[in-house]
Amino acid sequence: MDRYPPIADHGLVGDLQTAALISSQGVVDWFAAPRFDSPSIFAALLDHDRGGHFRLAPVEHDPTCRQLYYPDSAVLVTRFMSEDGVGEVIDWMLPDNSDRASDRHTLIRAVRAVRGTVRFELDCRPRFDYGRADHEVTVDGQDAVFRSAGAALHLRALFPLHRADRDVRGTVTLDAGRTSGVVMTSCGPDGEAPPPPSEGWLTEQLWHAVDYWQTWVRQSHYRGRWPDAVHRSAITLKLLTYAPTGGLVAAPTMGLPEQVGGERNWDYRFTWVRDASLSVRALLDLGFTEEAEAFTGWLDERLRERLDLPGERLQIMYRIDGDPQLSEEILEHFEGYRGSAPVRAGNAAMDQLQLDIYGEALYALAEGRRSGVQPGYEGWKAAAKTLDWLADNWDRPDEGIWETRGGRQDFTFSRVMTWVAFDRGMRLAEEFSRPADIARWRNTRDTVLKQIMERGWSEKEQALVQHYDGDVLDASLLLIPRVGLLGPKDPVWLSTLDAMDRKLVSDSLVYRYDPAASPDGLRGSEGTFSLCTFLYVDALARAGRLRQARYAFEKMLTYANHVGLFAEEIGPSGEQLGNFPQAFTHLSLIMAASSLDDALDRASRR
Repeated sequence: MDRYPPIADHGLVGDLQTAALISSQGVVDWFAAPRFDSPSIFAALLDHDRGGHFRLAPVEHDPTCRQLYYPDSAVLVTRFMSEDGVGEVIDWMLPDNSDRASDRHTLIRAVRAVRGTVRFELDCRPRFDYGRADHEVTVDGQDAVFRSAGAALHLRALFPLHRADRDVRGTVTLDAGRTSGVVMTSCGPDGEAPPPPSEGWLTEQLWHAVDYWQTWVRQSHYRGRWPDAVHRSAITLKLLTYAPTGGLVAAPTMGLPEQVGGERNWDYRFTWVRDASLSVRALLDLGFTEEAEAFTGWLDERLRERLDLPGERLQIMYRIDGDPQLSEEILEHFEGYRGSAPVRAGNAAMDQLQLDIYGEALYALAEGRRSGVQPGYEGWKAAAKTLDWLADNWDRPDEGIWETRGGRQDFTFSRVMTWVAFDRGMRLAEEFSRPADIARWRNTRDTVLKQIMERGWSEKEQALVQHYDGDVLDASLLLIPRVGLLGPKDPVWLSTLDAMDRKLVSDSLVYRYDPAASPDGLRGSEGTFSLCTFLYVDALARAGRLRQARYAFEKMLTYANHVGLFAEEIGPSGEQLGNFPQAFTHLSLIMAASSLDDALDRASRR
């Protein structure tokens, strides 16, 4: 077995407060608890020897493996086929959609023999606190408990377990049609063990989880051409949402590299204002108003809490409970995925200046309000005061959307989203008759537009470019027609789109920008950015280039992993790179599918 399986060789299960990655070999390679952003308990993806893992699979060496989701659910089935028989490991977590944070989280791992006789082996090796904390282990028949200073992990199996130094192992042999399994519960150090499971209880909980997810998916309004991809993306966004607050993590993992062996390894287990705000439109397009309302409530709290404080009105990212402290540390003892060091926990980009986030925030509020999702009067006052502040503070260099560490620039995309902030603020004030300094907002909006058109245009490239002092193209500008700064067939926009075709597109896959042409303060290169590819599809569809848009979209779908998930990037050999799965990619897939479906439907009617 490969010490480090491909990043994409995993499915995701979760309970709406945390999540686990499980490989097609039946190994839990990543799990942090009690929250997405907590220290890891299993982190073999970041260090095979020190990170910890939980394997449950047939003893048979090198069986043929297939992994799939039970339809329209987050129940993961890993099937092992050999000459002796066919066995399955079925993994799921119990969804908790309440607004109460819990320190107890349960992963259920059922095993069954489908044909023949299958012998399964359990090997559980937790390593608490990113592998830094010691633990004690006790085993009593079919039960085991690992206790560390800050956490405990209980195993309750339907077969005998035994201790192996700091770890626990066990085997069970099943004939065709028989089921067994193990229940893993993480909790506080003094937490009680869960009730002992039974075969009937496992079956009951399995169908409870399937019913939960299938009932949720049935709320979707999507009736387009790609329901499997769209609904898998919707389920993924739901899995990445922290139910107690409505915050959406950018990804459930940390440290997975944008370039194997490189230093572009970040912690994504936090809520970015940008990513989560754009998810509102994607969720509303599908009819998931409850999730959109939960995030706009989270955003409303962030807008209110700094109104009377000096400095920026929003931070670019927060912890999932709204805590602004995300101090970054390097885990020196972890070797990193396939030697990709440093491994970072926390994110020092928290204090970067990225002015585009105000545009995404107002975009989310405006999109929500058209579907009846809106904060009250106090929420409006917070949004209006934020725009008043922005009118005095928008014209500054910043770090830009991609969180480059190479110095501040006058990024064009930041100005585009500043325009969006004032444009959407004006629309909201007028539509809902809310008090606002509309005349000032309109004047600022128009000033921003003039600046973009005069300083963001490159005669050399015949395109709007990354920042005012260069000729580098930037795929973030693919959002321009969606947010309405320019029409999708405006000559300036079409010329920009053509320039991107020449410089950033590689067989329909899209790079963010060229780091060699625009140094970002980091060594190494990166792959094509999956978010940008779906934004490219969206822009092509809006421009009426439907054949090109459909080709690009359907080709991009072939880069999904075996269960329909996407990481952040596609590498030079077609491999998925970066943290996995990534919310930004999946929300942009939904947006692209919706735009392309609408454009194709209009064309067919004509």
